[in-house]
Amino acid sequence: MSSDTSIHVTALDCLVHVNSLFTLALFLGLAWNPWDPNNTLNRDPRCTAGPAIKRNLITFEVFSFGSFLFSSVVALALKQAIQNTQSPSYHPRELIARINQDVLRLGMVVSGVGSVGGSVFLMLALINVVQIKLGTLTCGSTHTFAAVVPLMIFVPSGLFVYLSIVLYAFTH
Repeated sequence: MSSDTSIHVTALDCLVHVNSLFTLALFLGLAWNPWDPNNTLNRDPRCTAGPAIKRNLITFEVFSFGSFLFSSVVALALKQAIQNTQSPSYHPRELIARINQDVLRLGMVVSGVGSVGGSVFLMLALINVVQIKLGTLTCGSTHTFAAVVPLMIFVPSGLFVYLSIVLYAFTH
């Protein structure tokens, strides 16, 4: 297996595994009923999340679920394309990728964009979960801000690092 192909297969495997974990979490999250009035720690009726926040939660969870699923399907298709290019003159475990490198790179970028989109939608869904559980952001609850601010710092920072490394890998 060429080192480039091995790296691509490993990257695709990792992408699919991470997407699978997020997809499972979202699937479980969709089973939660945000309309249950007993499912909140907020006792101030002025800070109760309205129907728009609850609808946004479900919408963002579905968008995130779809993005992760899209990303995983593209990654699995690329991996299958690489693994189906076996050469009979080599050991069966050795692969030679005869896939067009531009198509491979484009597919990996598209899969990565799906994961980034899924992560953004997941962050937005989590912000809505926090608002339902602890009170809305407009209410000014310190608990709500203490949960949302780190989320809005760490997720975009992690995505920036991820995108930077991906872009570096494709340009060098």
